[in-house]
Parts: sequence; structure tokens; C-alpha cells
Amino acid sequence: MHTWFECKIKYEKAVEEGKTLSVNETYLIDALSFTEAEKRIIQEMEPYISGDFLVANIRRARISELFQHEGGDKWYRCKVFFIALDEEKGVEKRTAATMLVQASSVKEAVDVLISEMKNSLADYELVSVSETPIMEVYPYVAEEEKKILQEVTDFQ
Repeated sequence: MHTWFECKIKYEKAVEEGKTLSVNETYLIDALSFTEAEKRIIQEMEPYISGDFLVANIRRARISELFQHEGGDKWYRCKVFFIALDEEKGVEKRTAATMLVQASSVKEAVDVLISEMKNSLADYELVSVSETPIMEVYPYVAEEEKKILQEVTDFQ
């Protein structure tokens, strides 16, 4: 089970003609605690940001499933209701779940979600799809896996 945290990073970004622009960017980190999330986001951002940056905010993100799609460049938040029948009361019970889908458009996000949910036995209803400000997602990778990935990258 993943515990996701939305981390907001604030820094000065160099733009055209030597000007700088103050930007806030949101990233998603898989971590066990707020402390680990802060440590991981700093480690992930240091190689990409020159100069100082600030972890402006960290909040827990209630995401039950994450679907990565190689062709996607944006992240979409999809709200889904799982539908179950309460046999004692004879009524439908709806349980909300939030899923994050990587895609290049809303239509593609819906298509990716539907194709990923084909293997699910549960009945569901897609309620909403909205684009998020998330720039990148960093799932947890064990140290042993990192070493193997680094060796493969170095070999190529």
C-alpha cells in the first residue's frame, strides 16, 4: 500500500534574457511519513534546481490507485464510485476512490482508466476527471533496485 504526499516546491527559475521568475511546482512522493517525504523530495529536486529552493507545503494525498501511461505528459485526478449491493438493506452502497492517471488529454485519461479497470471485477462509475498541477510522480524504489537501475543506465 502506497502513502502518497503532494509536495510543493518554491524556487527562482531562470527565464529568458537573464530574468528570474518565482515558481511553485507540485510533485507526488511515495513515502511513509511527512519527514521521509520532505527528505525524498529534496533528494529528487537537488539535481534539477540550481540555487536555493523551499519545500513550501506537504500534504497527504488520498490516492488509491496510480496508472502511468508512457505517452502522457499530464496527471489527471479521476474520482470513481465502486458500487456494491448491501444485501441486508437491499440498497446500493457507493464507495468513493481517487485514482491518478497519466495522459495527454482528458479523453486519453478516461481511456487509460477504462482499460486499466477492465481487469477489475467490481462495478464502478467514473464521476469526474480533472487535470492536476502535479509535475512528476516519484514512487518508492528500494535502495537495491536503485543500484540495479543505476548499473543498467551506466552500462547503456
